[in-house]
Amino acid sequence: MNSGEGYMKKALELARKGEGLTSPNPLVGAVLVNGGEIVGKGYHSRAGAPHAEIEALHDAGEKARGSELYVNLEPCCHYGRTPPCTEAITRAGVKKVVVAMKDPNPQVAGQGVQKLEEAGLEVICGTLEKEARKLNEAFIKHIQRGVPFVILKTASTLDGKIATRRGDTRWITGEASRLMVHRLRNRVDGILVGIQTVLQDDPRLTTRLEGGRDAARVIVDSMARLPPEARVVTVSSDTPTLLAVREDAPGERLELLRQRGVEVIPLPAENGKVSLSSLVEVLGRKNMNSLLVEGGGTINYSFLEKGLADKIYAFIAPLICGGIDAPTSFEGGGAAFLKDAWRLSETEVERCGEDLLLKGYFSCG
Repeated sequence: MNSGEGYMKKALELARKGEGLTSPNPLVGAVLVNGGEIVGKGYHSRAGAPHAEIEALHDAGEKARGSELYVNLEPCCHYGRTPPCTEAITRAGVKKVVVAMKDPNPQVAGQGVQKLEEAGLEVICGTLEKEARKLNEAFIKHIQRGVPFVILKTASTLDGKIATRRGDTRWITGEASRLMVHRLRNRVDGILVGIQTVLQDDPRLTTRLEGGRDAARVIVDSMARLPPEARVVTVSSDTPTLLAVREDAPGERLELLRQRGVEVIPLPAENGKVSLSSLVEVLGRKNMNSLLVEGGGTINYSFLEKGLADKIYAFIAPLICGGIDAPTSFEGGGAAFLKDAWRLSETEVERCGEDLLLKGYFSCG
């Protein structure tokens, strides 16, 4: 790795410090280098806070003059909640800007690079671009398509079961895997489950990490069967519980849940169930960049079948349950032939204690 890539890698590391805090904004880190020495560092810490480039410039002070800026996303050139970063970079006397990727936001989309070049700065694009795109994959999808990046999370035995034939689920995976799930929850904007998961497990769907944050809880419940005393309703949290129901769900039940603070989202029916395509569009309009689906086999398969899933985190425990009636991670109709099955790409496998975690992307997402 050359020095330029090394500085960009540092910018990417800084950007990750904002995970779970910047949405709907992207994750951005910035490093200023002068005379081969890092003189300023910064990252975007939350939506509405100064951008990474501004933080790095403040950190560098006068040492920013004549420096090189490494940033994983093209600097903004428009007025939003903060002034344009391109103007601050130019005023500070930076001589060169190295950008990992151009901003897919139509308000920027190459114009930031153009502004810097017009001001006489040298600009280089594409350093560690693949890594930068992966870091902001949720932001990219949301800004380009208006819907959240959908991650399916499954926890199954070696033979693919998510519960025993009598419905016992606790605990299939070990403590290390459960900790990883809470870290994942800490990074996303929403967590989605179906009503059966709520009725069977009564989960809180919160992030149990010190200093962690809760994502919005999204319950798919066609006919509003959600009990008012369910923990997703009564949990103390700064984030909302959203209930996706069919438009013909019983009004008296909806009113009772609204009184308990639940935000009801009436949606069209599709094959007798809530239209998931309509739901993700609504969540996108609510500025959700990312959605973690922690449902059962029916919900998981529905997201997959409709081409709504982007990525999977599949935790696999060294257990075998057996049982033809034991539920699996994906149910539904299934593929008739292997050529029609969903194949993952860019797969990674890692250990989580005694478990394995397989990550990969769906080409249909």
